[in-house]
Amino acid sequence: MPDHHKINYIEFPACNLGATKDFFKKVFDWDFQDFGPEYAAFTGQGTDGGFYQSDLKSSCSQGAGLVVLYSENLEQTEAMVKKAGGKVIVDIFDFPGGRRFHFTEPSGNEFAVWSV
Repeated sequence: MPDHHKINYIEFPACNLGATKDFFKKVFDWDFQDFGPEYAAFTGQGTDGGFYQSDLKSSCSQGAGLVVLYSENLEQTEAMVKKAGGKVIVDIFDFPGGRRFHFTEPSGNEFAVWSV
């Protein structure tokens, strides 16, 4: 049973659902379950969620919330993001408590990765 009043699920738009799924599989080893041709769900990634077919995208510059993933090796994850077709939009920078970078995946959604 889900925890009362806790974040349980998150959804993102994806203009290229296939490319988005391939990207997250290659970089973060996510698995997906398709629910028809316009929706793919992921589980076991901290918070479950999915991608739905849409021409929209989620970006901080447009006021969207930012999902931040964790990596034990920030430089290696950054290289994997680039190799899989992601675009680094904010280079690695220091902040109190760690370091992080921001990227967009093939459908244009912005995410970040942090490390200590």
